[in-house]
Amino acid sequence: MNDMMKELYSIGLIPVIKIENPDDAVPLAKALIDGGLPAAEITFRTKCAAEAIKNITEAYPEMLVGAGTVLTTEQVDAAIAAGSKFLVSPGLNPKVTAYALSKGIPMLPGCSNPSDIEAALELGLTTVKFFPAEAAGGLKMLKAMAAPYGQLTFMPTGGISQDNLLDYLKFNKIVACGGSFMVKDELVKEKKWEEITLLTKNAVKAMLGFEFLHMGINNESEEEALRGAKLFECMFGMEVKVGGKSAFAGGAFEFMKSKGPGKHGHIAIRTNFVDRAMAYFKRMGFEFDESTITYDEKTGKPKFVYFKEEICGFAIHLLQK
Repeated sequence: MNDMMKELYSIGLIPVIKIENPDDAVPLAKALIDGGLPAAEITFRTKCAAEAIKNITEAYPEMLVGAGTVLTTEQVDAAIAAGSKFLVSPGLNPKVTAYALSKGIPMLPGCSNPSDIEAALELGLTTVKFFPAEAAGGLKMLKAMAAPYGQLTFMPTGGISQDNLLDYLKFNKIVACGGSFMVKDELVKEKKWEEITLLTKNAVKAMLGFEFLHMGINNESEEEALRGAKLFECMFGMEVKVGGKSAFAGGAFEFMKSKGPGKHGHIAIRTNFVDRAMAYFKRMGFEFDESTITYDEKTGKPKFVYFKEEICGFAIHLLQK
């Protein structure tokens, strides 16, 4: 996976936007960034698309901005000149796709059947857009179509919503999803930036799915740990299960038999995607103790990691669901 696809993957959800007024571009970009999605696919369905892209890339050069609905070589040139970092098209036009690739910019043409995919492979592509995703058969169709094509990956777009987003992202052939449900046309036209930020935050929450798992409490000895666990059993009816390093009272409280990470203990938070969660927190300025990362043997992706800093004396770690 090249650097651009890694960046798309780390963000996970790419807002697909139609902008009618170029003056809306920068406040819209800020609304997305504030919501936790520093990315946008600005479609060439309006005359001001290139200007909107330029406005965003100049105001927020760190934002991952691409051009969508790229249908001609002239639009390829305009998108690149405006600062686009990737291009997307609804279908696969061999001429336009080859031209874009010759310019050294990633291109994700729309594919909805095996013939499209084989044309994409002939052009040397390793990632394509699956469009229109839901209308073309959804995840069931995508899984069936992807099976014969090895390491080819996809960015489904079309009918993606907060309700089906996670189903798509859990399929290992998907780099990211494109969606417009958090940036609907009327919200942009009415300049409802705060509502877009809220919808974006909700979409990120749905994607990452953070859940409290348990709290680990440090103790000086096994005796102290067992005493604490049994008190919780006596007081609250929480069943005690004793393991090698700790004793659990119910599923939420882990009494450590010795001093573990954190001054007082640790807190475990589950997430749908540890790697995407790490990228999300790094964008917010948080750091991780890279030495604590453990990887899933099948996927090779991180499944466990501690944050570098403690919070109120507790070490915090992420755990793959």
